[in-house]
Amino acid sequence: MKHEIFPGDTGCTRENKVRANVTLLCEVRQGTRPWKPVRLDDISPSGFRIAWLPGCHKDTPLRIRIPGMQVLTADIRWQKGDTMGCEFTSPLHIAVFEHIVRRARVS
Repeated sequence: MKHEIFPGDTGCTRENKVRANVTLLCEVRQGTRPWKPVRLDDISPSGFRIAWLPGCHKDTPLRIRIPGMQVLTADIRWQKGDTMGCEFTSPLHIAVFEHIVRRARVS
C-alpha cells in the first residue's frame, strides 16, 4: 500500500517511531472553518492518523483538539483513501504522548 506523499514532505514514516494504536474522538478545523468531529486512529509524538475530511487543503495547517489537551497544530503529510496522516508542528513531549495513550486506553 502506498500513501500519496505531498511535495515538500519531510518523510514522517512509521519506522523507528514510537506509535500507539488508539481510538479517540477529537475535533479538527482548518483556518476559520467550524470544528468537525473526527476519529483519531493512531498517534506518535510526531504525528497522528485520522479520517480524511472533505474540503481539507494540504497547504493549510490543521488544528486538533484532543480531549484534555490544549489545541495543537499539525500539517497534513499524506492522504490515502479515507485517511490522512498529519505531523505536529512541534512534537509532543514523550510524557504528554504517554498520557494521551493511557487516557485513550482507559476510556
